[in-house]
Amino acid sequence: MPMNIDADLPYSDIDETLGERLWPNEPALAGEIARAIEGFLRTKYQPGHARRDAHPKAHGIVKAEFRVSADIPDELAKGVFAARKSYEAWIRFSNGLLDDDRDGDGRGMAIKLLNVPGQKLVESEPNATTQDFILFSSPVFFIDKPQNYLALVTETGSANFWSKVSEAFTLGVKGSLIAAKLNSNIISNPLQTTYWSAVPYQLGIGSERQAVKYKVTPTSDVIDPLPADRGPDYLRAALGATLANGGATMTFRLQPRTLDTQSVEDSMNEWKEQDAPFYEVATIHIPSQTFDTPEQNQFAEDIAFSPWHALPEHRPLGVTNRLRKIIYEHVSRVRHEMNAVEYTEP
Repeated sequence: MPMNIDADLPYSDIDETLGERLWPNEPALAGEIARAIEGFLRTKYQPGHARRDAHPKAHGIVKAEFRVSADIPDELAKGVFAARKSYEAWIRFSNGLLDDDRDGDGRGMAIKLLNVPGQKLVESEPNATTQDFILFSSPVFFIDKPQNYLALVTETGSANFWSKVSEAFTLGVKGSLIAAKLNSNIISNPLQTTYWSAVPYQLGIGSERQAVKYKVTPTSDVIDPLPADRGPDYLRAALGATLANGGATMTFRLQPRTLDTQSVEDSMNEWKEQDAPFYEVATIHIPSQTFDTPEQNQFAEDIAFSPWHALPEHRPLGVTNRLRKIIYEHVSRVRHEMNAVEYTEP
């Protein structure tokens, strides 16, 4: 039986100063989307075997160190970037939707910093000591309206998602083109890929707050060739091979908004780097390790990520993130309830 949308998941307030605007009936649409995804999960999966609706397949979850840079400009030195410090972290690399790595798909990188002091935005876990950053392999997202999001999950709701996601009547022409580009994305190694937040976040609080986006890039220009005989799990194999033979480093960057035309609401709107440059604020070091164990693979299934697992200095902005507040938390609860797992933040 479907869950009610939890009473302790109030809808986000908006920040008009930073350009946020509510869509008509947006909170109700968020609830409808969450219930539609719940119905999909309960139909597709048996109890004990429920997976995520998005980014279900992990290439692996790895231990990392998130090292904040020493020379960050004062206007960017907010939240976890306020002081030079290192955080232990978990990073989960994933496909957007598909189980076969050989197929084109969006690729995800979800970062969870540990031992981050301060009250967090998730009402059910205000004292959690984690901070999440959610990124994927596109600078833009293919949905910018809650009505389109709802239409997508109600009209598809099955394994033929990508065949539907490119249909213009659901996403519009621009969204369909973005989805088609994602659908053709084939990579050789999760550690050699660029990831973006695609949607904006607040940086700082009070009168100094501003809107920013995130990007993570490899520090090396080396890109492995695609294996000639690659199998459906070749990205896990590539990740394992890289970390068996040494560590990897990536750079975390912030992109402050510089123009009024750079909307916080339109997730299809790329903030061009020539107009809004990125600034390096941290280095991610992923040491040599063995991650492909039954225990760690199960941890990759059980762990939950949300952009709202965050300090107020990193509050998510825009309609996509406001929808995520309800959808991610509700669907995570459904998934863990179906699997009889009582999840708590690491």
